[in-house]
Amino acid sequence: MPADPAPGSAGATLSLVIPAHNEALNMEPVLGAVRRVLPQLAAGWEVVLVDDGSTDGTAATARRVMGDEAAHLTVVTHAHKSGYGISVADGLRAARGDWVGFMDGDGQFDVTDLAKLVALLPQADLVAGWRLRRADPWHRSVVSGTFNVFVKALYGIRYRDVDCGMKLMRREVLEAAAPLLARAALLNTELYFKAERSGFRIAQTAIPHHPRLAGRRSGGRLVPILRAVRELVRLRLAIARTWRPPDRPPTAAGG
Repeated sequence: MPADPAPGSAGATLSLVIPAHNEALNMEPVLGAVRRVLPQLAAGWEVVLVDDGSTDGTAATARRVMGDEAAHLTVVTHAHKSGYGISVADGLRAARGDWVGFMDGDGQFDVTDLAKLVALLPQADLVAGWRLRRADPWHRSVVSGTFNVFVKALYGIRYRDVDCGMKLMRREVLEAAAPLLARAALLNTELYFKAERSGFRIAQTAIPHHPRLAGRRSGGRLVPILRAVRELVRLRLAIARTWRPPDRPPTAAGG
């Protein structure tokens, strides 16, 4: 199977999935940057905004900010808050690009850093960021570090900062990972695990992590964290029952 054209090459298309719950105040800076950056990275581009039960007009604000480029915006709407994993997975399923990425909608990542991920595409099929000097309260960093220890133990994944919310992958990676089973914050774990088991090349790069300037943080509370640890075991068993890697190694990107 021929490799998908990489962003920056002729004919390449790029989809960026942005999950958002009550992020209306962040839509202006986030999507304003998207409108400037994505046309520089791909000949064809789209934004898939997953409005996860927002009550502050997030979707309407996004359409307004996109302005005359609203045709590049697809909105997936959840009637009620479903959580990060389901939101990103729904966005990935709705994406149409040759390359599909996702980035949190809270403004803590700078869309211009997608260029750092794109630069690694000749050597990788899945490129992920890891947060340089994480701009979160100390307890979130401790929780994240502990969670990554469990991920390494149960899944054999040796990458750092597995749950960093900025990634970019070839469509073939996404297709090989189907069906996506994670229901909580474990989608990142599932993607790493399935991509590695399928023989895809994975690369990481450091990216800055910025303080949240608007809106309210919705992750990192104790109950969702405990639920995620419990789901680690359930997801591993579900993957073993329902998923097998492709029969043949994937075609190398760019080859």
